[in-house]
Amino acid sequence: MPIGAVVTDDRTLGDTTTTVILADEAPESRPPQEPRSLVPRPSRSDVVFRSVAFSAGGVTVAIMLAVGLFLSIRAGSAIQVAGLDFLFEQKWSPETGEFGIAAVLFGTIMIAVIAICISVPLALGTSLLISEVMSGRLKQWSITLVDLMAAVPSVVFGLWGVFFLQEGIIPVSRWISTYFGWIPFFAVTDQEGTALTDASAFTSSAFIAGIVVGLMVVPTQTSIMREAFMQAPAGEREAAYALGSTRWGMIGAVVLPFGRGGIIGGTMLGLGRALGETIAVYMIISPIFAINWQVLKTGGNSVSALIALRYGEASEFALSALMAAGLVLFLITLVINFAASSIVARSRSGAESEA
Repeated sequence: MPIGAVVTDDRTLGDTTTTVILADEAPESRPPQEPRSLVPRPSRSDVVFRSVAFSAGGVTVAIMLAVGLFLSIRAGSAIQVAGLDFLFEQKWSPETGEFGIAAVLFGTIMIAVIAICISVPLALGTSLLISEVMSGRLKQWSITLVDLMAAVPSVVFGLWGVFFLQEGIIPVSRWISTYFGWIPFFAVTDQEGTALTDASAFTSSAFIAGIVVGLMVVPTQTSIMREAFMQAPAGEREAAYALGSTRWGMIGAVVLPFGRGGIIGGTMLGLGRALGETIAVYMIISPIFAINWQVLKTGGNSVSALIALRYGEASEFALSALMAAGLVLFLITLVINFAASSIVARSRSGAESEA
């Protein structure tokens, strides 16, 4: 049949005759069909929002890089003089050329570890109490109270720790040292190794500073964990109950696995604040420039407290040394935050719930 021929087909269905015209057209003669574009055209509000979001993110990253660059430039002269010994020297005497952050860095990490050991159980229990047990107005009042505690200034916590908490903690520190002094961290001894029991040996210690800092970061950690727990799907909660689970069984099988990202994020955020806390530690701690393994004993230091203590009287070179100490703390905080982001990204909320 030639191309373009028209064929008429007459079909009789009862009393009706239907004429069907069939056109045979070569496939090559049909116009090509282009794929339809499925990309939507963004509206003006979407363009504005995207521009603002990208600008805010870019400004944040730029500020962080600017801070790191500023600290690196200002710390250059001190790092050139000290070299790698800056990380291992315990003394702090920039005028004589003997200075390093080994002691203050150890104290910073020790105070932060104590703070996290105290704050995480309190924050976890409080967030579960608010999200899973309380209800009604009591729940709303508790949320408001916890959020208000996060706004209390650091100096208030410092004053409270110096004039109230320290007096009540000294008997506890003495008891721990008496019954657990066989553990090197909990021993309180003099240079000859003799156990000390006088109250003055337990004041202004890293233990007391860690407790105060831990109580400071509890509200922030509680808010983050609570929000993560309250977002656990209601269907999975009801499924756990339908399978015969108790409330605490449901919490262990659904809420805690779903909120794992919130637990990790809140813990790391609290750790970052504990590492950089200044005023409260400065008011409580008795500064020394030696590694003190006995956390209950008087004496300790931190990088932020060192900067606050020596900044006002520092010479040009001593100020460069303080900037170097701040740069090390800045890098440590960045590493912790990036590690936390990686862990949170791998432990997506609800990915491992068993309900």
